Amino acid sequence: MDESKTHFGFRDVAPAEKTRLVREVFASVAPKYDLMNDLMSFGVHRLWKRDFVASSGVRPGHAVLDLAGGTGDIALLMAQAVGDTGSVVLSDINGAMLARGRDRTIDAGASARIRCVQVDAAAVPFPDRSFDLVTIAFGLRNVTDKAAALREMHRVLKPGGRALVLEFSRPHGSALRALYDLYSFEVLPRVGRAVANDRDSYRYLAESIRKHPPQEALAGLMRDAGLERVSFRNLSAGIVAIHSGYRI
Repeated sequence: MDESKTHFGFRDVAPAEKTRLVREVFASVAPKYDLMNDLMSFGVHRLWKRDFVASSGVRPGHAVLDLAGGTGDIALLMAQAVGDTGSVVLSDINGAMLARGRDRTIDAGASARIRCVQVDAAAVPFPDRSFDLVTIAFGLRNVTDKAAALREMHRVLKPGGRALVLEFSRPHGSALRALYDLYSFEVLPRVGRAVANDRDSYRYLAESIRKHPPQEALAGLMRDAGLERVSFRNLSAGIVAIHSGYRI
């Protein structure tokens, strides 16, 4: 691929073009995003996210930044864990997604603990060493400059703080990968068209999973960003993985 290009699904585009196209995708899917997540994963995404938060080490009083936090699933779970003495920043580059997340935090009575900020994960507007925990769940693969986002996660962590990434990854075994590809490229776009009237966006989301770095490659990017004690743990036979790293 031309070094001046990046991936938008299976297409090579200019970085600025990817940013625009991703913004359009999520503006389109925002109204049915939560419903589609339940349908696409048969509700399992909720278990993945609960595992993610439960294993994060978050404690009362912690300051948490959730990047690409969308409609607020992770932020709401984190808000329960940090208690009245802690805080959570729910951030997303897409205003439509963030608006839905803001409305959910208000409806849940969690707005005192959760602040909503429109943020580009690759250019975070917070000072160095601001957070005990920085998370990004199912969002890193859509960031135009993943390396920059990981560097920003490292930068805003306090010493001893932890960065966590929950993302689709490479399933174990050729048979499972073949079945997963069939589901992703044949079933999901049809569901997207039937439920959200948007086949193309869900086709892109399936393609973006295939272009995302697999487990070991993502661990390497995290180390390159300055994170230490990097590790990963597979869920659902590697369909998703939780990557962890620390600022020492």
